[in-house]
Amino acid sequence: MSEDYSLLLLENQVCFPTYAVANKILRRYQPLLKELNLTYTQYVTMMVLWEKKTVNEKDLVKALYLQANTLTDLLKSLQKKGFITINKSEIDKRNIVISLTDEGRKLKEKAINVPKTLADEHWLTDEEFMQFKILLNKLLQGDWNK
Repeated sequence: MSEDYSLLLLENQVCFPTYAVANKILRRYQPLLKELNLTYTQYVTMMVLWEKKTVNEKDLVKALYLQANTLTDLLKSLQKKGFITINKSEIDKRNIVISLTDEGRKLKEKAINVPKTLADEHWLTDEEFMQFKILLNKLLQGDWNK
């Protein structure tokens, strides 16, 4: 029986270039985020908070595509740095509410240069970049539990 092993060639994979590009992007973020005393995951968490000011933990998990247990240590670290507060909801004590502190709000001003710096380095035309982003978001919306 002859099998078509071309499916196993690295060059025929979608997952590998996606993985490799993600690694390159994250490595490029590292020196910029080091100046802010943030990891990449802390940075995207702060981005949600800069937009919403206060967010329920469940909504944050959904927005970041993370597991709740992954978020716990990350939030504790951000709280220890003085960027956020973590409290139980006044309405429903089972819900955890995360809010920005004054220090967290001030960090937004320092962070504004991160996306500006990386936008100049993506090596795609603006149109290609927008199409790439649209396709990535479409993939994120897919049902990955099949």
